[in-house]
Amino acid sequence: MVTKLVLLRHGESQWNLENRFTGWTDVPLTEKGIAEATEGGRLLSEAGFGFDVVHTSVLRRAIHTANLALDVMDLHWIPVTRHWRLNERHYGALQGLNKKETAAEHGADRVFEWRRSYDVPPPALVDTDDRHPRNDPRYGGLTPDVLPATECLADVVARMLPYWHDWSVPDLKGGRRVLVAAHGNSIRALMKHLKQIPEDEIVGLNIPTGIPLVVELDDDLAHLGDRYLGDSDAAAKAAAAVAGQAG
Repeated sequence: MVTKLVLLRHGESQWNLENRFTGWTDVPLTEKGIAEATEGGRLLSEAGFGFDVVHTSVLRRAIHTANLALDVMDLHWIPVTRHWRLNERHYGALQGLNKKETAAEHGADRVFEWRRSYDVPPPALVDTDDRHPRNDPRYGGLTPDVLPATECLADVVARMLPYWHDWSVPDLKGGRRVLVAAHGNSIRALMKHLKQIPEDEIVGLNIPTGIPLVVELDDDLAHLGDRYLGDSDAAAKAAAAVAGQAG
């Protein structure tokens, strides 16, 4: 039996538009992002997908994307689980900075390493910085040691996998149809795990905004295949645009 898991990166956010490092900063969708999320719901509906549960991060761009897509499908009533472990990668002291300007200051190669390498994190925030999650009330119930001051993709894999095993796997094993609305790097982290992508190859995986990614899994939840819904050329072009972002 084939199990289908659907992953949906949020639609374009305001800081995607402004080419800024976003991370855990809670920014809204743009009008384009709203349209992308709505179109994602339409693609899912036309392809005959239904869901029993949706998992999102605790950031509004993922939450809003899930709400818009489910509303198109008339599934806004299904149970929702939100968790910080599905958040975007925390970009540390880069959060809020323009990618082109940061590359001009620090060098394109250095910023590319911070942005896309597997195990090199950007400069960390100090605890008193307003951008540190310790100063955000939504994380107030968590122990300080689990809240990142910066992250590389390896860190995202490590903090995402407990959520996958404790929440998503039981849903999928229980026969529930699962939609995950999250972020470029939390989805990359999950795909690295599912496809066993080597560390030196994960840099080449780019997740476009607002296009549903259907992942097929076997009974043991091992990866069988994956595909984007809709126009494959459009999805490839959108992924290339993510790869081409400065910095």
